[in-house]
Amino acid sequence: MKAALRVYYSLSHLIRELMKFGVVGGVAFLVDVGLFNVLLHSTDKPLTSKTISTVVATTVAYAGNRLWTFRRRERSGLRREYTLFFLLNGVGLVIALGCLAISHYLLGFTSPISDNIAANVIGLALGTAFRFWSYRRFVFRELRPAPSLPAPAGALSEVRHPQH
Repeated sequence: MKAALRVYYSLSHLIRELMKFGVVGGVAFLVDVGLFNVLLHSTDKPLTSKTISTVVATTVAYAGNRLWTFRRRERSGLRREYTLFFLLNGVGLVIALGCLAISHYLLGFTSPISDNIAANVIGLALGTAFRFWSYRRFVFRELRPAPSLPAPAGALSEVRHPQH
């Protein structure tokens, strides 16, 4: 039991980030689907509706991840972060489309349920895993510790720190 608790505590930061990432993704998904349907019914332009809903949902996801999920990570500028975030979302979409293409065209699973499983279960899961990893790695990077300065000549070699 102690070993399991040690593993949990060592991974607790990652688990919290992953849970927050899921909540933000769920909200962005609801924004995407909801706005798409509102726009589709009011304009009858599916491609325009999907483009607008995707951009808005991506912006909601970026804001949620920057302000909540990865708020304790390094900030490297809105333009850089949002651009990378948007591009990495595109890679996640390509992953989902690749799963759908393989299932539908290569394996011959052409029913609507097969397409949904390939795109919205397998593709979404793989794309989401990629996005979580890539956002942590490239967009919202770990804070780097400040470089330590060399001790002046004759300074004490050991500094005592108060107990926490």
